[in-house]
Amino acid sequence: MCGIFAYTGKGTKDAGKVLLHGLTALEYRGYDSAGIYTPESGSIKTPGAVAELKKKVPKKFNGKSGIAHLRWATHGEPTKINAHPHSDCQGELWIVHNGIIENFKELKEKLVKAGHTFVSESDTEVFAHLVEEHMKKTKDFEKAAIAALKEIRGTYGMAIQYKGEPEKLIAARMGSPIVLGVGKHEHFIASDASPILPHTKKVVFLEDGEIAVITPETHTVYKLEGSRVTRAPEEIEWSAEEAQKGGHEHFMLKEIMEGAEVIENTLRGRLIPEKGLAKLGGLEGVTKKLAKIDRIIIVACGTAYYAGLVGEYMLEEHAGIPVEVELGSEFRYRKPVINEKTIVLAISQSGETLDTLEAIREGKRRGALTLGIVNTVGSTIARETDAGVYNHAGPEIGVASTKAFVSQLVALALLTIFLGRQRGMSLVEGKKIAKELKALPAKVQKIFEEKGAIEKLARKYSGARDFLFIGRKYSYPVAFEGALKLKEISYIHAEGCGAGEMKHGPLAMIDEKFPTVALAPSDSVYEKVFSAIQQIKARRGPVIALATEGNREVEKIADDVLYIPETLEMLTPILSVIPLQLFAYYFARNKGYNVDRPRNLAKSVTVE
Repeated sequence: MCGIFAYTGKGTKDAGKVLLHGLTALEYRGYDSAGIYTPESGSIKTPGAVAELKKKVPKKFNGKSGIAHLRWATHGEPTKINAHPHSDCQGELWIVHNGIIENFKELKEKLVKAGHTFVSESDTEVFAHLVEEHMKKTKDFEKAAIAALKEIRGTYGMAIQYKGEPEKLIAARMGSPIVLGVGKHEHFIASDASPILPHTKKVVFLEDGEIAVITPETHTVYKLEGSRVTRAPEEIEWSAEEAQKGGHEHFMLKEIMEGAEVIENTLRGRLIPEKGLAKLGGLEGVTKKLAKIDRIIIVACGTAYYAGLVGEYMLEEHAGIPVEVELGSEFRYRKPVINEKTIVLAISQSGETLDTLEAIREGKRRGALTLGIVNTVGSTIARETDAGVYNHAGPEIGVASTKAFVSQLVALALLTIFLGRQRGMSLVEGKKIAKELKALPAKVQKIFEEKGAIEKLARKYSGARDFLFIGRKYSYPVAFEGALKLKEISYIHAEGCGAGEMKHGPLAMIDEKFPTVALAPSDSVYEKVFSAIQQIKARRGPVIALATEGNREVEKIADDVLYIPETLEMLTPILSVIPLQLFAYYFARNKGYNVDRPRNLAKSVTVE
């Protein structure tokens, strides 16, 4: 999500060209606008691609140092005025920033009263003015930057430049990656190593709560409270492409492994655990309307549709609202019964899925309140819905959706708390769900510790041509999603099925060459799923069970067992889908397929 690149050197290289090449290397991260600044030539910003920025940069745009940015919009639409870099009132201090400043509104109010003038909607601009305000007191760039960093709450990966000391750049990290590049008579700051590697393979990774001051000849790292950090540069052996993938073999694996971070980003600033509440800023304008709603229709396609099915269970069981889930591709060809007390909720990673978009438009025509859960700020669905919730999952490059699904489930859980507390959900229940949501990232990391065992299991079953995935209640949609992942990237026959439906047809397929993945967490329907496993084993069908840690009973009957940590029943899908994603990834990789770009499929479906 977003991309930072900054450079300072002795003048043997043109900073403008270095920065533009660096932005090109960062394009894989996903973005909606781009910008560049050097003290000698000023700032140029534009919505759209780096190619558009290059068209606007004159030949004489140069310098010895500078900062550049690719923005994935969070606060404010993807426009020229909201693009980075952002500056203070005088155009002396310039900032590029990844992350979210959670207390930007209160800081902005204070700064406006102090006489500062703002030109954008971005939370980042607040920081530029905050440094400026401290500069009035200290007259020291470094001290002012540190004082400003101590005032902000939220996440940041940041590069800061002061026109009065053009060779010096300051970097800071809290929750958003920052890496320093250490060259000969030059230094770099970046979101990851990919734009640095053409210049040097020596890097220093900052940790949370650290700042770095770089000049052409030196780099110094401090803790925010002031203590010096001694950390020798590391030698990176990756290629630029490998760096973009974070050292992982494929984007899909990288995105699966970002699961814990994605959950944190989707929750950030939205949970009030001590009150059992969810704060969803995107819904504040329609809160009164939401209280009068008596029905929700969720519209989505593909993976997002299965997320919607999980959301149906969440919202009906815990918020007490009737929910229907419709495929966007079918919804507008029916005559749905909709009125002003109906929500039509669209779920889409890209925010551009045509069938889902048309379903939203149909809902609007019939008087419904339209909401969106989307990952792309400024997308068509985000613009055309009445209100919504952004995922903040960051760009997803792999065609087979993984981290977006996890983020969608978290967003639906937040929506469940939000609407549930409007409708009689108790404080105790709200606090319990909020507490478990906060605990999920650590539990996801625990699953990743077993990825070697999952890879081994994928090799064991790599000769299979058919797979069945079964589950009940909350695990029912996850069974379909697990099957979808396997067939998307492995090109084999895989299908999902409700475990209670085995005797109504699917059991006829089972034999010793037809393995089943049975989702059997220790929940309210565990015994029913266990019974289905027994039926399959009676037909000599191989079974991979996915169970809750501590369940030894299932080991006695299943051929293989994968375990997930215990959590609330409604949150189990967030954990159970991850082993299925990893299984599909390793299964396809073993076959030598391009898991990031499966045949015949596109990332965003913008046609019928």
